[in-house]
Amino acid sequence: MEKLRLEIIGMSYSQSQSGAYAIILGEQEGKRRLPIIIGSFEAQAIAIEIEKIKTPRPLTHDLFKSFADSFHINVTEVIINKFSEGVFFAVLVCTDGKTVQEVDSRTSDAIALALRFNCPIYTYENIMVAAGIIMDDEQKEPPAPETEPEIPNELKDDLSVYTVSELKQLLKKAVENEEYEKASMIRDEITKRKRET
Repeated sequence: MEKLRLEIIGMSYSQSQSGAYAIILGEQEGKRRLPIIIGSFEAQAIAIEIEKIKTPRPLTHDLFKSFADSFHINVTEVIINKFSEGVFFAVLVCTDGKTVQEVDSRTSDAIALALRFNCPIYTYENIMVAAGIIMDDEQKEPPAPETEPEIPNELKDDLSVYTVSELKQLLKKAVENEEYEKASMIRDEITKRKRET
């Protein structure tokens, strides 16, 4: 299966899940985005490495990197290889120069380690189709109806009251407002309804 290379586009604070963040990965050669909900610890670990901030003591991901370096193990790539019921799964592709092993990982940890090992992050087309959000500035959209639905502050049971058409409008609006965590919840609701039909 052909892999699609991803890059980190940004990160935003989750307004509906206390202490959670949404990290946005984008296709290197495309306009699709993959919003992934992560915890605050992993968000901090990713942000610290992106900003190249030196901490007085090593964080867990830094310790993992030092440990791997000590035993001549390198992470050569990270693959987000599964998306099921709103959860992303990943593997670290590791080598000691002789053998290659895949190690199961939470996606947030895998991204934090990819930054430390300076290795590429990949996913597959089927995951981008299931969970990706298309960002196309040049695409001409028909004008939205005058009574455009508002995005509620809390997206829990509220999504069930919207039609698929309204959900698509909500999704577009959430992406435009860079509310990626809300966008991922709306996307999951649309996906769930498609499976039910």
